[in-house]
Amino acid sequence: MQRLSVVIDAPYVITVVAEPLAAPAPGQVLVETEISAISPGTEMLFYRGQAPADVAVDATLAALRDQDGRYPVRYGYACVGRVAVLGERVEASWLGRRVFAFQPHASHFCADVDAVLPVPADIAPERAVFLPNMETAVNFVMDGRPVIGEHVAVVGQGVVGLLTVSVLAQFPLASLTAVDPLPARRQSARAAGATAAVWFEGNDAPADVAAADLAYELSGNPSALNTALALTGYAGRIVIGSWYGQKQAPIDLGGAFHRSRIRLISSQVSSIDPRWSGRWDKARRFGVAWAMLRTIEVSRLITQRFPVTDAAAAYQLIDQQPQNAIQVLLTYVPRMEHTQCTHWP
Repeated sequence: MQRLSVVIDAPYVITVVAEPLAAPAPGQVLVETEISAISPGTEMLFYRGQAPADVAVDATLAALRDQDGRYPVRYGYACVGRVAVLGERVEASWLGRRVFAFQPHASHFCADVDAVLPVPADIAPERAVFLPNMETAVNFVMDGRPVIGEHVAVVGQGVVGLLTVSVLAQFPLASLTAVDPLPARRQSARAAGATAAVWFEGNDAPADVAAADLAYELSGNPSALNTALALTGYAGRIVIGSWYGQKQAPIDLGGAFHRSRIRLISSQVSSIDPRWSGRWDKARRFGVAWAMLRTIEVSRLITQRFPVTDAAAAYQLIDQQPQNAIQVLLTYVPRMEHTQCTHWP
């Protein structure tokens, strides 16, 4: 039996390989993937050759931690599918269950049963696949700690930026401004709840945009930090959620910033701010993310679906036509019967 796996062989080179399908070990399940989501941020750094080669692809995820940035790279962290085969010592109730897993793009994968998350029955696969990005948005909001009546700005309206706007729109803010160079994304930000959606270049923010008490830099472009600085008022705070990889840009800290008392806050979803750790764990944060997926209409962010065999075209679209792509999904054709298996055929 075989599975199909997406491999980044070199910058801008995607192959889909057929390879032997391993049996689930004791305590594992074999999952047949229904859909997976391509990350237009981190994943594209590996696609474009912009990720550092000397660090783990993701030290916090079991499916990725054994890889570094050297090619070939298997990436992806948003797979939804059904449990098709049970390994030994796995309860029979798992068979046929729809689950989410932080796994690279593949038609099938084996995972420890405690590394997959049951998808709530009232959440469709197309919503569930947004779980990691929604968890990231929740983390950003927690790190920013928005206060009633604040002016908030979000720079970058990709998937994570739009989800962050969607969560922030539920707060009683004075204003919520989205910033992005692409008109279609600004329109999506308005639909997500932004009170204004603008674009400007240079260090002079539009006069009709209130100085932000809180700003987010989520564009993935290091020079956009200058945009966030230009938007932020005295003693404001900027949450930097982008991972820039090897990309660098000059940041203007020699002007008004020196006297501004602006705080720059690094945020990343693999850990939680120590101020929350006494009462929050991953399960609690996932619970909030699932709740947000129930209330926020994330399906409007899905712009394309490609069969996994056309994965190369999907990556090319994201890279070359960002104005037409927000969330791109890979789809998979079910091929196995759900069978409890303690001995692999």
